[in-house]
Amino acid sequence: MASRRAAPSLQGSMKIRPFEPRGARAVGQIAKLLIGQGYGFVRLRDNREIYFHRADVREGTSFNELSVGDSVVFELFEDRVSGPRAVQLQRARRSR
Repeated sequence: MASRRAAPSLQGSMKIRPFEPRGARAVGQIAKLLIGQGYGFVRLRDNREIYFHRADVREGTSFNELSVGDSVVFELFEDRVSGPRAVQLQRARRSR
């Protein structure tokens, strides 16, 4: 009787990553902040206002420390269902 080897388990080797939207790099300024509701809007140079949620703020940037008028960089994610959204948002570095 030939021994049968079990297929290796994939469970331990597979890492499941949460969905991370990717978009085009963009810059803008915080136009509106609704701190209590946890979202805001970024104004682009063409005057479009793009939604972002506190969960879209990049790690290391505090949503509660953002202010209207702050320059920010982000990825502009275009979603056909819910419209454009700013993800991975962070304050722009100031040049010296």
